[in-house]
Amino acid sequence: MTEFVKMHGLGNDYIFIDCLDREPPQQPGQLSVRMSDRHFGAGSDGLVLILPPENKAAHCRMRMFNSDGSEAEMCGNAIRCVAKLVYERGRIAEKKICVETGAGLLSLDLQVEGGKVRSLRVDMGPPRLSPAEIGLRLQGERFIGQTIQAGGRDFEVSCVSMGNPHAVIFLDEPVEEFPVSQYGPAVENDPVFINRTNVEFVNVRGENKLRQRTWERGSGETLACGTGASAVAVASILTGRCSPGTVDIQLNGGWLSIHWQQGENVFMTGPAEEVYTGCWPE
Repeated sequence: MTEFVKMHGLGNDYIFIDCLDREPPQQPGQLSVRMSDRHFGAGSDGLVLILPPENKAAHCRMRMFNSDGSEAEMCGNAIRCVAKLVYERGRIAEKKICVETGAGLLSLDLQVEGGKVRSLRVDMGPPRLSPAEIGLRLQGERFIGQTIQAGGRDFEVSCVSMGNPHAVIFLDEPVEEFPVSQYGPAVENDPVFINRTNVEFVNVRGENKLRQRTWERGSGETLACGTGASAVAVASILTGRCSPGTVDIQLNGGWLSIHWQQGENVFMTGPAEEVYTGCWPE
């Protein structure tokens, strides 16, 4: 039997397996498909393995697999869950935790009350803006406010990588009514993206306040996306829709606060919650 913990960050839910002192699953992508099934499995947006670090500067390492079995570089909501889990289980005693990811080393500051992690601030690192860093079949310095056609419709797209690629689209129509399931996969699989992309559809709802829905590469629409919210904040500032500083973003599952000043790292603040523990038959 494989012990696991179900957790979520604003409804973006994952299954976590602690492999710090045990062998990880041999085929984690296939296991993610089975466990993530919302009818025949535990139900989640994917699977996360918590592993010993390969880099000595980190406390632990995470590998993240989408519900379709594909491996992603990073997940902003999942990394908050990782830090909460290892701290509250006594695996790591420090309130500043460094996690090794496919997007590099990321540090988290934990706000702890009564032994429980109430909120986490993640140093997401700098946004990557060049086509080569994002994975675009294009030349140039940036792809901000450019037009692509997908699903028979023109979209103004701003592309940002936060260790994984994001295509940010600001809409005039209410995002709640927008057919994300129709246009999300059309943008995700546009041939301009070498390894596909995550897609964010966004409304401006006030001064430095945004409303976001996310079509996640490999998982479909999710209730939240931390790297996506970080990319949205960067794109909103670069296109003049928001001012540098803190941008509050409402996702389907709740709110994240993203702080960015040009030339600096992106900081994301939000919660993480444990849902239940269980055992999966091997």
